[in-house]
Amino acid sequence: MTDWTLIARHIAAATGRPFAPTAAPRPVGGGCINAAAILGDGERAFFVKTNTAARLGMFEAEAAGLAELAAARALRVPAPVCWGATDALSYLVLERLVLDGPSRGAVAGRQLAALHRSTAPSFGWSRDNFIGSTPQVNTPSEDWVDFWRDRRLGVQLALAGRNGHARALQDAGERLGADLGILLNHGPRPSLLHGDLWGGNLGYLPDGQPVIFDPAVYYGDREADLAMTELFGGFGADFSAAYRETWPPAPGYGVRKTLYNLYHILNHLNLFGTGYLGQARGMIDRLLAEVR
Repeated sequence: MTDWTLIARHIAAATGRPFAPTAAPRPVGGGCINAAAILGDGERAFFVKTNTAARLGMFEAEAAGLAELAAARALRVPAPVCWGATDALSYLVLERLVLDGPSRGAVAGRQLAALHRSTAPSFGWSRDNFIGSTPQVNTPSEDWVDFWRDRRLGVQLALAGRNGHARALQDAGERLGADLGILLNHGPRPSLLHGDLWGGNLGYLPDGQPVIFDPAVYYGDREADLAMTELFGGFGADFSAAYRETWPPAPGYGVRKTLYNLYHILNHLNLFGTGYLGQARGMIDRLLAEVR
């Protein structure tokens, strides 16, 4: 029995309806971590992400994150159908959404602000997950400075050191960690975050309804999500204006934006190599200049 036959049987069991694909899975692009394909039977079709069998935990965490976002009833997400592993691969089956609609950035901005109104008693989440393929530690903390130092910045800096970048980053990174309380003194509350909100993780249904996907969910400062929307572009001025009109960031956001995006640049350094080293060091230097 092939892997795809097993996946089809799992879809049938999870949905309570027969599902017998009429053609081989159709590969689709868009990701650099997982493979993806559309699997259909002529009546229904599903979006299936696959990786090695050892990566099942990544898909389990993604499914849990999508469920957490869906429960907030603020932004549309694809519904998880089932997930599991065969001898050769792990997989996550999602509702297939056609994301070819017109961009409605203002709607997305307002809905992201509504998502951030969902809060928790502490920063973090009930489980660890992944940022790309990098493990992301979400052990809860009541202190945002400690959380960002120990679970975010510190983890990425330590990984960068193991990857051979200690000389370039270690001393400056440690100085930055010691001064985080100066930079993060605005009293954020633990908001529900997408966690990896770059432009490639936002799409629009044919009616213009925004959809977010591929999350790295946790509860943190909402400005961390907002900052990432400005890191690689793709959201537009209407998105930014609508979010700020709905819920303006606190004074000092311009500096904190660099701090929050440093986490993602360090992660890119650790995932993709030295092309991000100069950018990471420049961001650390700018942040240190703010606290001298």
